[in-house]
Amino acid sequence: MNDHFDVIIIGTGAGGGTLLHRLAPSGKRILVLERGPFLPRAKDNWDYHGSFQYFSKETMFNRDGGEIQPGFCYHVGGNTKVYGAALFRLREKDFEAFRHHDGVSPEWPLKYRDWEPYYTQAEELYQVHGQAGADPTDPWRTKDYPHPPISHEPRIAELVNDLKARGLMPYPAPMGIRLNEVARHLSPCIRCDTCDGYPCLVHAKSDAEVIGVRPSLPKPNVTLLTEAKVLRLNTSPSGREITSVIADVKGERMVFSADVVVVACGAVNSAALLLRSADEKHPAGLANRSGLVGRNLMKHVLGSLVAVSTAKVNRSKFPKTMALNDFYWGEPGYAFPMGNVQLMGRTPLEGFRAQAEQFAPLTPEEVAQHSIEWWLTTEDLPDPNNQVRVNGAGIVIDYTENNGAAFDRLMNRWTGILKEMDGSAAGFKTGYFPTKMPMHSLGHQVGTCKFGEDARTSVLNLDCRAHDVDNLYVVDGSFFISSGAVNPTLTIVANALRVGDHLIERLGAWAAESAGSARGNGTLKTPVVPEMAMAK
Repeated sequence: MNDHFDVIIIGTGAGGGTLLHRLAPSGKRILVLERGPFLPRAKDNWDYHGSFQYFSKETMFNRDGGEIQPGFCYHVGGNTKVYGAALFRLREKDFEAFRHHDGVSPEWPLKYRDWEPYYTQAEELYQVHGQAGADPTDPWRTKDYPHPPISHEPRIAELVNDLKARGLMPYPAPMGIRLNEVARHLSPCIRCDTCDGYPCLVHAKSDAEVIGVRPSLPKPNVTLLTEAKVLRLNTSPSGREITSVIADVKGERMVFSADVVVVACGAVNSAALLLRSADEKHPAGLANRSGLVGRNLMKHVLGSLVAVSTAKVNRSKFPKTMALNDFYWGEPGYAFPMGNVQLMGRTPLEGFRAQAEQFAPLTPEEVAQHSIEWWLTTEDLPDPNNQVRVNGAGIVIDYTENNGAAFDRLMNRWTGILKEMDGSAAGFKTGYFPTKMPMHSLGHQVGTCKFGEDARTSVLNLDCRAHDVDNLYVVDGSFFISSGAVNPTLTIVANALRVGDHLIERLGAWAAESAGSARGNGTLKTPVVPEMAMAK
């Protein structure tokens, strides 16, 4: 293998997989390094207990040294292999400074108008279903969703009507699944009951492998190495460029190089890689002149609510078709944002049997037959004390929750609404069972390498290039300034498309410069950009 490439992409999740899809048609030589294998296609993918094997048992540590297991998915496609495929745009006001219960969510350097074209492209690429204008908080858009909203099953349709009768405004959840409800015989998606939290056996979920990686692999300029864990990045004597990428490839230590290196390992692992790559020029970690690498970790305040009323049976297989933002920006009497409410995929009977005591006096069978499950998201605020650190080979997650009061209010408010709706069914059993996700629930990880215009207060510039290292980019959720209160995946995808356009332009300029040099002196060399030349 020729070990020098135009681009190396480390990671194949929502950021890396999408970026590969954008860059692959350029003809540039691209090496993709993914620490995990392809996720197997097996019947276990659709089994409640069997699917657990795809969540890593990797141990990290909290700030007190206690062991935690975030359960990241280390396979081609990253965490999108097991995500719920909810693909929301951030609200327009999410890009502005806004006061919350525990502080201010900061302003972004790029506004919604800058993101809108890429949101549109992201929705088209990931085949998102939705309905424009159904949510009153939905930001303006230049195009409708590329696919119609997913239909509600009867129990969910009834629920939507009940909520609307109470003056609430539920809307079709924007979902990235490859479902054709008009011609079901042509539909990759079979609308099964094992989607949210499961890998898709028939490749019908719009994950980064299916959408980004697989279509790119036939191109001769793309090389993918699986089970290739990157250990560190080495820089030139000036510290201004990455000169080599050191990786463990199936137990063999290998060295690669590229004109451009893109880190897309997820906000936790990307920060850890940069910190582990400390050298003489970057003693606090690579690209860490600001001291912000690993800091400002956000993950949302998250929880679920299992609502049970034995008055009605819920036979839905795919209930994740509705969301609600009535309390996103607060409510009368409470001036602070509360967050998003959406439906979840269903937990099977064996899942409830494992937690039978929690639901007593209801039986697991009653819960499985009658429950509707909800997912609640509240924005957490960036705090430099919430951070990723490295301790030798270990990763430390030092995180203290904020905005918990807003989440508690949202949970109590939503529980109250459901109780009111179920109160008319006298003589039936009801139960409402909230669960708050623990500190190490990091599926919505963002913020550890924030972008900005000032190198003193940000890690990356607006193109997501490191201020301190000219050929280093970070393209995952690390760049976020704030977390909003919706799932971050679509914004990560949109940003990857945006950075991809920048890189195509940059690499094209480099190629033109190299060609000019070749014509002038008969040689080809890697061009040196002015900033790098000054640093040397």
